[in-house]
Parts: sequence; structure tokens; C-alpha cells
Amino acid sequence: MKTKGNIIFRLVVFMAGLLVMSLGLVFMIRSDLGATPWDTMHVGLYYKLGLTVGTWSILVGLAVLALSALLMKEWPQFGAYLNMLLVGIFMDMYLSLPFIVTPHSFLGKLCMFLLGIIINGYGMGIYISAQIGAGPRDSLMIAVTSKTGWKVSHVRRGMEVIVLIMGFLLGGPVHVGTILFSLFMGTIVGITLPQCQKITDYFIHKMQKSKNELNRGAKYENFH
Repeated sequence: MKTKGNIIFRLVVFMAGLLVMSLGLVFMIRSDLGATPWDTMHVGLYYKLGLTVGTWSILVGLAVLALSALLMKEWPQFGAYLNMLLVGIFMDMYLSLPFIVTPHSFLGKLCMFLLGIIINGYGMGIYISAQIGAGPRDSLMIAVTSKTGWKVSHVRRGMEVIVLIMGFLLGGPVHVGTILFSLFMGTIVGITLPQCQKITDYFIHKMQKSKNELNRGAKYENFH
């Protein structure tokens, strides 16, 4: 049962997850080792059809969200739309920070990119664990996992590889970081999502238990 207190807590967890996930994305961008598979496709669509990369990100996100809704036969939760709006804002905020810069050495760039993948994975696990709506790509991942019973890691990895191939065929930028993201993101999400869900559920259960005890105590006092 999602009480008002639980909703507030879930919203805080959701926002914290988006902040963490956005930081991971910015680390990958600043590492200068290639775009993520989805951004590779957005850039490729921009090369082929015009508009802007940001516009294609929104359009593709809407299409993916529609596909997720079709698979699940229900409208996405409001968090899905909030995700589309806030991630861009948070990324711009991090990108404006003067101390998040591209390392000079390849090793430094590689470490920054790998750290970005891990941070991104945990941010994704945190915000999804709030259960108030996943973003377009994550909604599709959850929908496919729910319908097929396949492991989250396999579904995510499959999505990233398919999108990477599409982006490459469209002429989008592919670098070593793009390949690393495609290969490892699914495994990382498969680890972080259950961990984060377990922690979030634990705190929600504790909050609900404390509230029930307070209500019982109040009823006892009123009875006497």
C-alpha cells in the first residue's frame, strides 16, 4: 500500500536515483571515449534526417515508451515522463561544473568511463526501485523482462547491442566506450537493480511498520 509517507519517500529515492544516474552519464560523456548506444543512434538519426540530437532523444523516447505501454497494456506511470524531463536538466547541471573534466591519459579516460557505467547502473537501480515509473528505455527493459521471463542482464544487453548496430548503420559515432557500455551495462543493471530494490523495500517496510505501531498506540490511548 502506497501511503502518503511512502509516496514522499519513493519520490526522494526516485530523484536521488536520477541524480546519480545523470552523473554517471556525464562521466561517460566527459571521458571522451564514445557515446552510449542510444546516443549513437540519436546522432545517426540527426546525420540522416536532420532536426537535433536532443529532439531525436525525445522522439525515440516517446516511441519506446509507447512500445512499452503496448507490451504492458497500461499507460506509463508519471515517473516515466518526469524521467524524460529531469535527466536532461541534471546532466546540464553536472556538465556546467568546472571540475568534471576529461582526463589527459587514455587510462584516465578509461577509468572515468568505467566509473560512469557503474554510477549509471546504480543510479538506474535506485530510481527504478522507487516504483513510480521507469524512463522510456528502462520501461522497455522491464516490459520485455516481464513478458519473456528472461534475465534483466540479458534483456538489457540485447537492447544495447541492437541499438548500437542501428546507430552504427546510421553513421553514428562508435568508440571503445560504446562497445564497453553495450557489453557490460546489462550485467551491471542485473546486479544493481535487485540490490537497490531490496534496500528500498526494507526501508519502506520499516516506515510502514513504525506507522502501524504508532496508529495502534494512538488507538490504545483513545480507548482508555
